Amino acid sequence: MERNEHSTRRRPWVVGVSGASGTPYAAAVVRGLLAAGEAVDLVVSRASRLTLLDETGIAFRDAHWRQDLTGWLSMGADGKPHAFDVDVSDVRYWPAGDLAAGPSSGSYPVKGMLIVPASTACVAGVALGLSKDLLQRVASVTLKERRPLIVAVRETPLSGQTLRQLVALDEAGAVVLPASPAFYAGATHIQDLVDFVAGRVLDAAGVPHRLYRRWEGELGGARGSRREG
Repeated sequence: MERNEHSTRRRPWVVGVSGASGTPYAAAVVRGLLAAGEAVDLVVSRASRLTLLDETGIAFRDAHWRQDLTGWLSMGADGKPHAFDVDVSDVRYWPAGDLAAGPSSGSYPVKGMLIVPASTACVAGVALGLSKDLLQRVASVTLKERRPLIVAVRETPLSGQTLRQLVALDEAGAVVLPASPAFYAGATHIQDLVDFVAGRVLDAAGVPHRLYRRWEGELGGARGSRREG
């Protein structure tokens, strides 16, 4: 009975990682969710494993996902180990080919889904409702259940076809959030730029964080924060 009660209380955010460049964005979002006390269900697409290997040197394996995820989350955007506080005990991993996974059903309790980063192929699949893998299937379920779906598209330039698909996602209720870092927060390191995008994703999801310096209406604040640092 206690296990059933615990399972009904757990309402994770599903984080889908597609094959676009930008795996540090995904790592920062997962760290931010866990730091806020949120549970995470993770879906890593087959294409994203190749990107992850290329960008970090980490081979993400189904049988050793906890070990590989811990190594990934411990790595900064510069590819070096950082002193991040990482605890993956409240992460559940679902293989991208498992179309019978929990989040593939609308009856599975989740708060919503964050696709970080989202490739144009992923955008097209979700906009067209293809559900060719678990990531796309969960996105379709999220839309039909009227749950929050944040799509952090990472591509430039954008073709007219992709723009139309992004408009379709917006009209379906998704938040289209380009992975576009800003500089007013006083970035001094590549991690600061990554954290800004991750923070905006968490803002869209309503998850509190302290990943970047917010605009307070003071011109020159970024320069001041650099001098103080």
